[in-house]
Amino acid sequence: MLRRVRMPAVAAAAWAAAGVVVGLPGVSGLLPAVLGAVAVGATLVLGLAGCRGTDRYGRAVHRLRGVLAVLAVAAAAASAASVTVALAEPARAGVIAFVGSGGRAVEAGLVVTGKIEPAAFGGVRFVATTEAVRVGPETRRFAVPVEVEAASVPSEVDVGARLAVSGTAGSGEAGKRETLVLDAREIRVESSPEGALAWTAELRRGLGRVVDGLPEPGAGLVPGLAVGDTGSVDPALDDAMKTASLSHLTAVSGANCVVVVGIAVGLAAVLGLRRGWRVVVGLGALAFFVLLVTPEASVVRAAVMAAIAMVALVLGRRAAGLAVLALAVTVVLVLDPWLSRSLGFALSVAATAALLVLTGPLTAGLARLLPRALALALAVPLAAQLACGPLMLLIRPEVSLAGVVANLLADPAAPLATVAGLAACLAAPLPVLQAGLAAIAWLPAAWIAGVATTVAALPGGTVPWVDGPVGIAALALVGVVVVVAIAGVRWRGRERPRTRAVAVAVVAVLVGAGVGQWTLTTVAAPWTVPADWSIAACDVGQGDAIVVRSAGRVMMIDTGPEPEPARGCLRRLAVDRIDVLVLTHYDLDHVGGVEAVAARVGLLLHGPPGSPADERVLDRVRAERVQQASAGMSGELGGAHWSVVWPPARSAAFPSGNAASIVLSISGGGVPASLYLADLDAASQRALAASGRLPVRADVLKVAHHGSADQDADLYARVGARIALVSVGAGNRYGHPRDSTLAILERTRAAIARTDRDGLVLVAADERGLRLWRDHRRRRGRLR
Repeated sequence: MLRRVRMPAVAAAAWAAAGVVVGLPGVSGLLPAVLGAVAVGATLVLGLAGCRGTDRYGRAVHRLRGVLAVLAVAAAAASAASVTVALAEPARAGVIAFVGSGGRAVEAGLVVTGKIEPAAFGGVRFVATTEAVRVGPETRRFAVPVEVEAASVPSEVDVGARLAVSGTAGSGEAGKRETLVLDAREIRVESSPEGALAWTAELRRGLGRVVDGLPEPGAGLVPGLAVGDTGSVDPALDDAMKTASLSHLTAVSGANCVVVVGIAVGLAAVLGLRRGWRVVVGLGALAFFVLLVTPEASVVRAAVMAAIAMVALVLGRRAAGLAVLALAVTVVLVLDPWLSRSLGFALSVAATAALLVLTGPLTAGLARLLPRALALALAVPLAAQLACGPLMLLIRPEVSLAGVVANLLADPAAPLATVAGLAACLAAPLPVLQAGLAAIAWLPAAWIAGVATTVAALPGGTVPWVDGPVGIAALALVGVVVVVAIAGVRWRGRERPRTRAVAVAVVAVLVGAGVGQWTLTTVAAPWTVPADWSIAACDVGQGDAIVVRSAGRVMMIDTGPEPEPARGCLRRLAVDRIDVLVLTHYDLDHVGGVEAVAARVGLLLHGPPGSPADERVLDRVRAERVQQASAGMSGELGGAHWSVVWPPARSAAFPSGNAASIVLSISGGGVPASLYLADLDAASQRALAASGRLPVRADVLKVAHHGSADQDADLYARVGARIALVSVGAGNRYGHPRDSTLAILERTRAAIARTDRDGLVLVAADERGLRLWRDHRRRRGRLR
């Protein structure tokens, strides 16, 4: 038993130590000394234990020696990871002290070390290493990693390029490798990549050019499947891939490394090379592949694991897969401890470990009911999803029900697209051959795109789950129960059928509960809310998504930070078309979910764009009409009348951003008089009140900026709303809504409805007055 867990124990120790020191760099100097002392002490005791072994106590001493050996190696690995952080800390602390807390204008000389990727919403991002940083008249030399965000970059920017960048900088997120985040205003290329980096960059660009003429959406997937370049993937397809649990296919990892090494070793065998030379060829191909795709975290982990496995092969030691994975994790964390806090790295390791440990038992259990080939095909995605599901809750508190089916359909096509795409990438000197190979790669890529879009469009593809540590622990427990129910459990060499029977019963209960939840969130979703609502504040987390309905016509004001919550809210409200979509401004928490409605919009009203990234947001909405909103504009929504009261037309004082958010007034046609303040700040609120466009009174008020402290109390008193809607996310890091804002609302005697506590909030109006419905409390309240 100890032999099976000793390398995983070492990896766990290295991971824990790395996670501590990157989060608390102040202990990075002390921890290596403590861990080193533990390692030395364990080694000394190990030697003494070896000297005192007797026949009577031989087994106990042998076990003790094994434990001490693992402890010594684990302490040494943890100490090594801590030393890496300690060595980097002076430069990291120095550059942060030099730049300041944030917002300082800087100029920096950089070397690009990561590929150019789309930013979270609009623009691009990449990772680079600084050579020099200038603040004001002073220039200092630092070699630290930074994350660069920009609206766009010159076409020649790629890994290995030297840049001169000017912009504003601030310290990076705690625990991340990137010390600074640099918001670039201007990027000047000092020198393009050279040597092998120039060659691989041109190969990647060549693959992108050759697929440009192929039909979408499959064309954009080819570079992603082949070399991990997702820059050409359509945002709608990217969202569908995530919803269908297929985004891992465009993240180069172990599967791609296996394909590359397998092809290289196979060719070496065909040429008659001996085993040692086959390993050399495989390692060379692996090194070139890492250079081609750029060394992302998952690629580094997979490459190190493959290298260790091949070295073990040439030495004649066929190491167990889990031990090889643990050794690879240990080596990678010693070299780059900041990966200990990378969710992508954790997902990669979890998926690989699950495939190594769970695929066999799950296949054997499923083979009792299914043909073995089908059992194996189901076991692989099921094992990965069971392992990665709890970690995915850190991104979205929901569970994908269609992920296994989507992977079952899409996974067989991925190796075909990878091999053909890589071949097309390398066939750049032969354009005709390259075009033919790219067309071949497009076929499986188009299939994967079709699977993703089809599965993502299915109602109830995901179900909400409990957020936070409780939800993670609960889903992990569900995974254990599912494995026991399928594979059974053996204890002391005997199978325990009663344990399996209990697990099967628990799974049956969970399936029944899941079917009920699925029914409530899909087919029966509209039945769970009152039918006569006119205003809805969707629970989309920390963001805005307001829906207004009159005589069957629908207006949506902002879409929240992500598509799936917005899509779920509209499904529950039985809304399948947006007659008027209002994007008040371009912050992610207001436009991040635009893909949920992009293809079903009549009129798009938008605030003034302030950057090319804002323009790209608008391009993603396929509306019948598009119009920039300004004060004085008005229109009809069913029987209701809407008017824009802010921002002023062509105002230099409010060019874009929160201060230029669209503010709407709506009334009539069953919609109570209502005012929607978007993210308007206090200064703009005062300007609005002074403009003469503010309604005399509104019964319903959407509180500005999620209840931030930047409010004008006089405006709220003047409006005198009876219902105040606060669209805000639970446990948000901004402290919204602030106590001072809640106090303002309480002084106006408004009924306060918050999406963080109340969930979906609905307002209805009839001849008897207003009704307020809160989802989490499931109660109605009439306001007279």
